[in-house]
Amino acid sequence: MKQAAALAKRWLLAFFVPRPLIGIFFFPRFIRHWFSYRNKAADEKPRFIDSYPCLTDWTQYTPFDPHYFFQGAWLARRLQQQKPALHVDLGSSVLTISTVSAHVDTVFVDYRPIKANLKGMTLVAGNIVNLPFASNSLASLSCLHVIEHIGLGRYGDPIDPQGSIKAAHELQRVLKRGGLLYLSVPVGRKRVDFNAHRVFAPNHVPELFEQLQLLEFSYVDDSGTFYEYWNSVDAANNQYACGMYLFSK
Repeated sequence: MKQAAALAKRWLLAFFVPRPLIGIFFFPRFIRHWFSYRNKAADEKPRFIDSYPCLTDWTQYTPFDPHYFFQGAWLARRLQQQKPALHVDLGSSVLTISTVSAHVDTVFVDYRPIKANLKGMTLVAGNIVNLPFASNSLASLSCLHVIEHIGLGRYGDPIDPQGSIKAAHELQRVLKRGGLLYLSVPVGRKRVDFNAHRVFAPNHVPELFEQLQLLEFSYVDDSGTFYEYWNSVDAANNQYACGMYLFSK
């Protein structure tokens, strides 16, 4: 029974993820490959009950999310330069932070804490609008693609139109004098794409962090191109870019 349920799930996902029904167009190729493989396999012929159709991976280039690809690289390279004794991250990509923790001890705080055990990575449950840290206590802090979600209810947090503003206040509160904040958010035409995220005007973000000094701005534009060490004005004409801000207190 469990095998049949798992099989049904795999086949449903094949036709609805990542884009609904696109897999239909590639299903004939799957069938051709299935019989071709069975005809060539001497001993280990695949069984239907074990089939796991992946129908949309045949591409010329490996697809990736440029926001998460470049912001992770941006953070890792700067932490490598700064070499903090301890780094604290608030809700960023767990794949990025698990890698970062290989060369700097990292405390990972998330509203929905992960269940894992990894050397160099301490996991803490926390709310970004009420962080479990003393004021002026953290020297190295990151929050990538997070504050745009706060208060929209997407991840089980309370509805709050001021969510991003409150998160910005907390990040500034816990950062110590001389500390660095690595922040990324969607930038472009200012709006709320409820309940996915907010998009900020690139010049508005430093205004949310009025206690901090902006040291650097980089961004990924709508086409997925990474621009390092640019002016935030240059990102204003995008619809959904990723702005990366390095602040100091």
